[in-house]
Amino acid sequence: MASFIVEGGHRLKGTITPSGAKNEALQVLCAVLLTHETVVIDNIPNILDVNNLIDLLRLMGVEVNRLSPRKYAFTARELDVRYLDSSDYRERCAKLRGSVMLIGPLLARMGKVTYAKPGGDKIGRRRLDTHFQGMLNLGATFEYRPDILAYTFSADKGLQGSYMLLDEASVTGTANIIMAAVLAKGVTTIYNAACEPYLQQLCRMLNGMGAKIRGVGSNLLTIEGVDELHGTEHTLLPDMIEVGSFIGMAAITGSELTIHNVGYKDLGIIPETFRRLGIQVIQQGDDIYIPRQEHYRIESFLDGSILNISDAPWPGLTPDLLSVILVVATQAEGSVLIHQKMFESRLFFVDKLIDMGAQIILCDPHRAVVIGHNRKMQLKHNNMTSPDIRAGIAMLIAAMSADGVSRIDHIDQIDRGYERIEERLNAIGAKIIRED
Repeated sequence: MASFIVEGGHRLKGTITPSGAKNEALQVLCAVLLTHETVVIDNIPNILDVNNLIDLLRLMGVEVNRLSPRKYAFTARELDVRYLDSSDYRERCAKLRGSVMLIGPLLARMGKVTYAKPGGDKIGRRRLDTHFQGMLNLGATFEYRPDILAYTFSADKGLQGSYMLLDEASVTGTANIIMAAVLAKGVTTIYNAACEPYLQQLCRMLNGMGAKIRGVGSNLLTIEGVDELHGTEHTLLPDMIEVGSFIGMAAITGSELTIHNVGYKDLGIIPETFRRLGIQVIQQGDDIYIPRQEHYRIESFLDGSILNISDAPWPGLTPDLLSVILVVATQAEGSVLIHQKMFESRLFFVDKLIDMGAQIILCDPHRAVVIGHNRKMQLKHNNMTSPDIRAGIAMLIAAMSADGVSRIDHIDQIDRGYERIEERLNAIGAKIIRED
């Protein structure tokens, strides 16, 4: 396992550009299976989870051509049925959470699919009910095979469009159902659908391939099934989680930083959430400029009560940024309640921040109160282990602001979501060494 050795206390200076969006990449890469023709995707990030999915597609029989460092062409002309029945396929699926979105495309194209329970971050329960119920609504059946530790789905009579009201606005669940429904017979209506920008991007790409999806950007989608899809070209949005992470890094290190090409109109409530922490987030065209601030003060609600920042389905705040916001608040003036509603194990990394001198009260698995130092006391260096992608980047941000040299182990978790992060940060003034 690799580690980061981080020398804290250095200010950042210059410009940094976010990579393509990881969460969008995982969705649209699965969608290439829906056509025999070539799909060209640009701005693909060079990160572990995405690379693992591309490798899996190649093993499945998809022809993959790298046209440039970030641009790929995918042609799923013929799929390897024998490989899709193999233990290697199931093992690779089990190690990659995003592979759950292979169910819909493979079921629509082949009428059957075997799938192992996926892995991913250990951040609490991450149920698959929305995915499975969506396939049942479209006429599929499934059973669990204990002999191979996997689920088998089948649609012997083909998929049939239907009305469904999702019990949760699951992003990956909605994506999976959409990809199955575009080739189903008849009309599918999805109410309480997720509507994140990356899901909107998936719908636009599918419509560019000949799908008929209406209501894009809302929580009510209507999908008229078609007989086949054709090839297209698609460009990924910038990663909003990287953008938020860079805002947090600039604020907590008292740095002046420009974040270039952020896709501002698709950031939603993210800039305003950081502004509520007292951080100046200045839009300059499609860039964000963070001026150097010695102090930033957390707002209170209008009635004077403590600010509460919580995650919610789009257009609410993405849960992937709460760990970053929590760390940034440790050096603010004032207090804030961080409420992680969706995952009950995502706040347990705060014990490491408390060891570094942060004033945090962990109320329960979902809530933590942060009492900011207002820079009167710098965080102390610490040795830490990254439990998941977002806690890992939060630890890195804390270490960059700390006094002394910190060590973060298990940074392959960070590599899963952030491309060459230490190289990019070192180029603007950070001091981070990767140690194998």
